[in-house]
Amino acid sequence: MASDRIFGLVVLMAALAFIASATQIQTSFLADPVGPKTFPIMIGVVAAISSLVMIFRPDPDPEWPDKPTFGALFFAMLVLISYAYALKPLGFIIPTAITAGILSYQISPRPKPAVLSGIGLSVGLFILFKFALGLGLIAFPKFLIG
Repeated sequence: MASDRIFGLVVLMAALAFIASATQIQTSFLADPVGPKTFPIMIGVVAAISSLVMIFRPDPDPEWPDKPTFGALFFAMLVLISYAYALKPLGFIIPTAITAGILSYQISPRPKPAVLSGIGLSVGLFILFKFALGLGLIAFPKFLIG
């Protein structure tokens, strides 16, 4: 129970810091209603509510994962950090396909479905973000498309 409460306090402090930093974001008069300031604040509020639930209703008997699971989580974290750094130089589709494929393989170690899900998620998310939501994503790096 104590571990849940401690983690809940850490998440609450991080959520409050996240909300405070989001309020400092400068927006122009042309920003949409859910712009660069509102969306991070909403994420921070959800994280704060979740942390309060952990503080006031902790799991009475938490089960911690074993070492291989912690290793898999650490590897997934490294993959996601690498993904964040690869987006700008490599565009959206290639890093997203690789990351989604690796994480899919980690969930279910079957190579063919992992590759297909990586490619499908990458292309599907690109179409959704670029055309449905109007985000300014770059599909491929400039050295590939000229």
